[in-house]
Amino acid sequence: MADETPHAAPEGPQPNGADTAPQIGMIAQYVKDLSFESPNAPGIYQQQVQPQIDVQFHISVAPVADDVHEVSMKIEVRAQGDAGSTIFAVELVYAGLFGARNVEPEALSPFLYAEAPRLLFPFARRIVADVTRDGNFMPLLLDPIDFGAMYLQQAQAATQLAENEPAGQA
Repeated sequence: MADETPHAAPEGPQPNGADTAPQIGMIAQYVKDLSFESPNAPGIYQQQVQPQIDVQFHISVAPVADDVHEVSMKIEVRAQGDAGSTIFAVELVYAGLFGARNVEPEALSPFLYAEAPRLLFPFARRIVADVTRDGNFMPLLLDPIDFGAMYLQQAQAATQLAENEPAGQA
């Protein structure tokens, strides 16, 4: 009697390098762009003012090659003093290359927009702290960010937007 149950994929390496197990890994990480400005120096060092700090983040993902994606984290920091004068400004684009093989698109997107930035963030945070300290200011230590929660919020907003669009528009 023949076995009529579907055959499961064999575990372990397949012949001729035909592995089918999902694999994700970081290939490299690097500073793509870095700028520090203190346009009102040296006068700014004579003021005793508590700066207002504004921090903006943006995550972008771009395919680089088959199964390789670049995840870029752009961090913009602006410290302003009295009358809106700029004390310092930092712009950093910190990126990483991530390889992903045999990963379903539904699983790849959360990794690239949530987990990959989480892996890159500590290094970007250190760079921002170092560059502000090297500019003769207190090191700016960015607060930890929950990239997973950010991803879920953006995914929910996109779903709601898609549901609210009128159907059948051409």
